[in-house]
Amino acid sequence: MATVYDCEDPATRPTGLAAAAAAVRAGRLVVTPTDTLYGIVADAFDARAVADLLAAKHRGPDMPLGVLVGSWSTIDGLVGSVPPVARDLVEAFWPGGLSIVLPHAPSLAWDLGTTRGTVMLRMPLHPVALELLREVGPLAQSSANVSGQPPATTAQEARDQLGDAVEVYLDGGVCASGVGSTIVDLTGETPRLRREGAVSAEDVSRVVGVPVTL
Repeated sequence: MATVYDCEDPATRPTGLAAAAAAVRAGRLVVTPTDTLYGIVADAFDARAVADLLAAKHRGPDMPLGVLVGSWSTIDGLVGSVPPVARDLVEAFWPGGLSIVLPHAPSLAWDLGTTRGTVMLRMPLHPVALELLREVGPLAQSSANVSGQPPATTAQEARDQLGDAVEVYLDGGVCASGVGSTIVDLTGETPRLRREGAVSAEDVSRVVGVPVTL
């Protein structure tokens, strides 16, 4: 049975975060607020939990999951190398609504779907998500909705779609942005925009020094 914790209330927030951390460590699914949309998350290194996350969304491995991190330095252990343009984007927009795609470290034992050797990384600008990430480490994530349905901007919207497939819902109120993250692909010779969202293409282009387009 899913449990919802009011993380806007300082009295119940620690209990909710502790329950969420325990659920992640047990291979269960959690819904957390972020600065963009509510996300459904699981231990990125637990293949069964990742499979359960995809199943909860009615989504196949052909649409791989991203990974949320709790600090800038975490990415150094997740990718083969961090190019200067990635550092520039991280410094400009993390924590915040920008996801970056890089080749992942070959040694990592994870299965996020059909990633073709890449990983999409983001550090969210939300205290609840950051506290959870700093407690349990990198989390596989996707928007907290059934694929093809509207994304959730509240915990209730997420619960209406995902129900008891999720063990813990962390309710942080209405998401500030309500728009998905911007995705920049850094796996080629030049940065490429996969999706424009919370961060404008103009702002990304200004940081990388060249026009970034879809």
